[in-house]
Amino acid sequence: MDSSLQAVVAAAASFVGVSLFFVFLAFTCNRRRKRNLGREVRVQTRSISNPEEELSSIAVDESASFDPKLRISMDELRKATKNFHPRQIVGDGGFGLVFKARLTNGRTVAVKKLEPDAFQGFREFRAEMETLGNLQHPNIVTILGYCTSNSDRVLVYEFIERGSLDQWLYDTTASPENGDSSGSKRLPLSWDTRMKIIKGVASGLAYMHGLPTPIIHRDIKASNVLLDAEFEAHIADFGLARMIEASQSHVSTQFAGTMGYMPPEYKEGFTAATVKADVYSFGILMLEIATGRRPNLPVMDRGKEVGLVVWAQNMVAENRQMEMVDPAVSRDGLVKAGVEACFNIACMCTSELSKERPGMSRVLELLNSSFG
Repeated sequence: MDSSLQAVVAAAASFVGVSLFFVFLAFTCNRRRKRNLGREVRVQTRSISNPEEELSSIAVDESASFDPKLRISMDELRKATKNFHPRQIVGDGGFGLVFKARLTNGRTVAVKKLEPDAFQGFREFRAEMETLGNLQHPNIVTILGYCTSNSDRVLVYEFIERGSLDQWLYDTTASPENGDSSGSKRLPLSWDTRMKIIKGVASGLAYMHGLPTPIIHRDIKASNVLLDAEFEAHIADFGLARMIEASQSHVSTQFAGTMGYMPPEYKEGFTAATVKADVYSFGILMLEIATGRRPNLPVMDRGKEVGLVVWAQNMVAENRQMEMVDPAVSRDGLVKAGVEACFNIACMCTSELSKERPGMSRVLELLNSSFG
C-alpha cells in the first residue's frame, strides 16, 4: 500500500473514531440529563400528591375568640398555665389534658391542650371549633376560643367551679382548686340534686340533637359532665362529637365512646354515630347517677355477675326500684313514684334495640313531667 493510500485510511479511521467518541459522549450526557429530569419530576409529584398532608405540615399560628370581650394568644395561655405545668392540670379529657388558667384580665378559664392526632388537619380543626363555638345552651360548656401554633392546638372554654360529676359520685375528697371549700370530704349528692343533673344533661343533648344539622356527642359519661356552683350540669368534651345531616348517620371505621357506655350495636360491628347511641349512653348515665355504680363493673344478680343494664332491667321487672338507689342517698323525703319513674326512663333509653329508644326530646318531656 503506497503512502497516499495509507494516509487516506488513517484519516478515515481517525474521523470514524472521533465521531464515535462524540456520539458516545452525547448519548451519555443525554441519558444522565433524562435521569436527573426523571428524579426532579418524581420529587415534585411526591410533594403535591397529598395536599392535606402538605397543609398539615405548614406552620399555622392562629388565635380565635368567640367572645368579643376576650382576646387570647398562645403566649398568654402558656404564661397562664405556667407553660402547661402538671400542677395546673384539673382534668384528663378526651384527646388532651385540661389546665386551669387565670388570664391577664383576671378571668379564670379551662384550657385543653389537644394531642397532636386529635384532628387530621388544621382546616378540619378550625371548622369543628367554629361550629361548636356557636353552641349556646345553659347545659353545654361554652367554648371561648382556640389557639394554634405549629402542631400545638389549644381549646379555651369556661371554667366550671365544682369539677366533674364523676368526682362527686366517687371521690369523697374535697378539691379547693375546683371551688369546693366544703371541708375535707364531699357530701353525697342528694336525690333531688341527682335528678336536677339528669334533667340538665337531657336538656343539653335534646338541644344538640334538635339542631338543623344534629350534633352527636358520642362520649356521654360522668367525667364529661361538669357541675357549677349551683350543681347545674354542663356537657363537656366534644372531642368525639360529629355533625350529621338530617336522617343520616356519620359512618366511622372506629369505635367511639367509653366502655360501659357504648350501645350494644357496637358489639356487632355497627360503628355509625347516631342520636340513639347518645340516648343509650344517657340511659347508662342515669343508672350510674341513681345507683352510684360504675357502668363498666359487673353486678351480682341471682348468684352470677351481670352488666348494669341487665341488673337494672331485672330489678325493675320485680318492682325493686327503691333497693337500687345509691346507699349514700338519704331516704328522708325519697318518693317511691319518682324513683320508679327514674329507673323506668333509664331502662327505656337502654333498650337493646335502638329503634325502641325514645328521642332525647321525648326523654326530656318524661323527666320534666316526673320531676317538675
